[in-house]
Amino acid sequence: MRRRSGGGAVLLVPGQVTWVDIVLPAGAPGWAADVHGPMVWLGRILRDVLKDQLLNDHLPAQHLSVHEGKMIVTPWSSLVCFDGIGAGEVLIDGEKLIGLSQRRTRSAARLQCCWYSSYDPGELASLLDPQARPSLAELRPVATIARSVADAIPEVLLDRLNA
Repeated sequence: MRRRSGGGAVLLVPGQVTWVDIVLPAGAPGWAADVHGPMVWLGRILRDVLKDQLLNDHLPAQHLSVHEGKMIVTPWSSLVCFDGIGAGEVLIDGEKLIGLSQRRTRSAARLQCCWYSSYDPGELASLLDPQARPSLAELRPVATIARSVADAIPEVLLDRLNA
């Protein structure tokens, strides 16, 4: 199955991943003609939600960053989404913490974001074609968020977007 928003496979295991879609109408705050603009806008909001509202003592806020440059492609990022780093994605100490993708028309963009409270790259790799699967040592590490924090993000994000 091919993802219409681009990128490789995303492992979706109930209780281990949180997925949020945000529809951003053209002309709304955060909208930009440049496809990277809405991604960076949302990434900054997510970073701030983590810094200001949720992490407190769980994670040093100064280690959070938003990738604002071009896509960082790895040998496996077209097959495994969380191996690459795209515009707006939130990192901690250089490891992807929140992944983003976008589907877009002239009238709106649907921004999709997800984060893990638990992630086993071997679980995803085991689902791939054995002839074309990466070894675990070849994949970039993926950062996770404590389940209690991960579960709180959508409500705080909604409050921030509605402010």
